[in-house]
Amino acid sequence: MNTTLAKTPKKILHALIQPQGFFPNNPRFPLLIYKQVFAISNEPAQTLQKFLKKNHWSNSWVDSIYDYHHYHSTTHEVLVILEGEGRVQFGGDQLDIYEVNKGDVVIIPAGVAHKSINLSPDFKCIGAYPWDIDLDMNYGTAEEHPRVDEHIKQAGLPKSDPVFGVQGLLFNYWK
Repeated sequence: MNTTLAKTPKKILHALIQPQGFFPNNPRFPLLIYKQVFAISNEPAQTLQKFLKKNHWSNSWVDSIYDYHHYHSTTHEVLVILEGEGRVQFGGDQLDIYEVNKGDVVIIPAGVAHKSINLSPDFKCIGAYPWDIDLDMNYGTAEEHPRVDEHIKQAGLPKSDPVFGVQGLLFNYWK
């Protein structure tokens, strides 16, 4: 994997996800999925984690995606698919399901609920965040409001796109 030369995505999927039930989602910033950005080989995940950190996305982890809806109100999140493929639902049980594959990048705005629907046994991703803050975990309950609504409003633009830096594609969609 040559992470310094991320490819232009084959396709960019974007969706502005409106509130659903007690999931606030994000009516300002759309969900972004960059398809086939990285040609990932056998290099360690740490190489890509360093690349994300260089673009100001840190506090990274390597794992899978929870199989229940959750969201973060204090920060946005990026997922880089390292291995496998799967289906992930965003916004709540009544909303869209997207296919994700090795080499894809998913940028999830603060407040957008997400869960895995069906992942291959080898599925693995990196998650990272644009600010060095304690992220919160929320599950779509009435008690979370209005606290999370205020946090989401305060989660502004990140310094840079996690893949393409300060002039990155994210800023074509997030204003």
